[in-house]
Amino acid sequence: MTDLAIETHSLTKRFGAHAAVDGIDLAVPRGAVFGFLGPNGSGKTTTIRMLLGLVRATAGTARVLGADMPRSLTQVLPRVGALVEGPAFAPFLTGEANLRRFDSADRYAPPATRRERVAAALDRVGLSHAAHKKAGAYSLGMKQRLGLANALLMPRDLLVLDEPTNGLDPQGTREVRALVRSFAADGTTVFVSTHLLAEVEQLCTHVGVMSAGRLVAQGTLAEFRRAGAARVEVRTPDVALAREVLARAGLRLADAAGASAAAGALVVGVGGADAVAAAGVPAAEQLVAALVAAGVRVRGFAVREESLEERFVELTGEGFDVVA
Repeated sequence: MTDLAIETHSLTKRFGAHAAVDGIDLAVPRGAVFGFLGPNGSGKTTTIRMLLGLVRATAGTARVLGADMPRSLTQVLPRVGALVEGPAFAPFLTGEANLRRFDSADRYAPPATRRERVAAALDRVGLSHAAHKKAGAYSLGMKQRLGLANALLMPRDLLVLDEPTNGLDPQGTREVRALVRSFAADGTTVFVSTHLLAEVEQLCTHVGVMSAGRLVAQGTLAEFRRAGAARVEVRTPDVALAREVLARAGLRLADAAGASAAAGALVVGVGGADAVAAAGVPAAEQLVAALVAAGVRVRGFAVREESLEERFVELTGEGFDVVA
């Protein structure tokens, strides 16, 4: 039994000469909440489709829950709940009737407990009050919840969620986040494709970033942050002297313009390894002590790590205001 819920090696999908997914090596640990990030057209949805056997890879391999895909499709998919590219339901049927219809199409779902399982799934996503309302009259957020309920009709080892909070109001978003946390607490691996950085920060234990079909970074959320740059900011009227002291202390400038001064403040950019060393309290205290000992009048001192958004832009060269 592998400790990875999802594992790919050189997974590739080409459409003609275009590589939508270009040789990615994903490693999603069991029990993780894995945030799958990337700008529009980066290959996230195509990757998900290959993992679920909806499209065939051009090259490479994929294993889901320890089994080769798509060769083991019939054994793996009953253990996977998925909400991909938004839910699609019969608008003339009620929410409850839609779920019963989908459940009846699952040969692994026992008919004897169908009514109870549908009711429990609706209750878990907060739709019990709308169970007998036609799905066509549901709001976008309600349809999203109904899609989650469909993914929860049977026990799942892996949930694959594409933009799970799309269309939800703040309260609904909090409820879905709480649901995802409860899935993970029960031991379910959750693979979340999202464009919301706040969602990643509040939900995910691990992260992977796609750009132009390539996986440009992956690891724990803490590792992802530590790999970014940081800044040491010193507020002082003695800017030139402070610059010399920090240079002697071994702070490596990120580039030729890595240090700047404005309005009595000195900002020194440092690279990833230095960011880790500088971010600790003892190291920060030593820097302040060195500045004071050299006669620098320190009015303020801070070590600021790169934000998740800044790290994303650094990796992809793109903003994060689109849905992928």
